[in-house]
Amino acid sequence: MKYNLSEISDLIKDRRTITPEFYSDRKIHREQVETILNNAIWAPNHGSTQPWQFKVFLGEGKQKLSDFLSDLYTEKFTGDDFKQMKFNKLKNRPISSGCAVVAVSLKRDPESKILELEEIEAVACAIQNMYLTCTAWGLGSFWSTPKLIYTAEMHSFLGLKGDDKCLGLFYLGYPQSDFEWPKGHRKPIEYMTTWVEE
Repeated sequence: MKYNLSEISDLIKDRRTITPEFYSDRKIHREQVETILNNAIWAPNHGSTQPWQFKVFLGEGKQKLSDFLSDLYTEKFTGDDFKQMKFNKLKNRPISSGCAVVAVSLKRDPESKILELEEIEAVACAIQNMYLTCTAWGLGSFWSTPKLIYTAEMHSFLGLKGDDKCLGLFYLGYPQSDFEWPKGHRKPIEYMTTWVEE
């Protein structure tokens, strides 16, 4: 066997979504994010189009993201549509800990013969690589997809062009010292698998 399958299986099964509310103030450094993104770009992608783009928010950059998200939410949601809890999350998550935030986008080649859906699937695979790398490192991570990321304003904020699309904000950080890594469960494959053998 080329790799330790037991360790790989354990890593996959141990991956969890851990939100920034559970991160400590210990800072994520640029070199760590570079390692995570270098693993992300080895995701499968048809035609080797490599249809991903990353914008990393660290240090004071996180305040810019916080201000943008909270201001945009206030602009888009007024009256009864405004939810204080949602506003607080958008405002506080980027700046509440030593985390890093990566805006992950689809970078679409207008000449590409690959279907957009397949390009989106490739970016999702890159995000899974990010999740698994964070898990191996003992970092918490969270793929956040608030509706605001699909707006023209977000498109402009990230400097996206044409048919490019933001597909999520990926938060990563060190869990607090008393944080207990969550357990997970899945239905057995018998519930969702059909075998065709003849």
